[in-house]
Amino acid sequence: MTVLLLLAFGLSADLQANDKSDLAMLVDKAEEAKARSLTIEQEQLKKARDAANKTAEHEKEMLAKEKQRDWQTEQRKKAQLQFDERESREDKYLREAKEAAKLERKIPEPL
Repeated sequence: MTVLLLLAFGLSADLQANDKSDLAMLVDKAEEAKARSLTIEQEQLKKARDAANKTAEHEKEMLAKEKQRDWQTEQRKKAQLQFDERESREDKYLREAKEAAKLERKIPEPL
């Protein structure tokens, strides 16, 4: 009977040891999973930051291009305005020349 008790005690000790090792394995797996989860989360956060930075850079580039287009448009407007002013001056000079040509010229008598 003592032998049976020793065998039973030995088996229960083995079962408890197996339970403890199973529990230890589960704890180890849980810790590994948690560590892997944290690693994945950090990677995703880094990717999100990188994407946000890339988007911000793209927006800056687009704004710079838009400003350049605005500058080009402004320069074209200035050039058109100068052209129109020059054209109106030429028209004015031409009109004055035609009016002067129509007038009778009288040469003043010398004194």
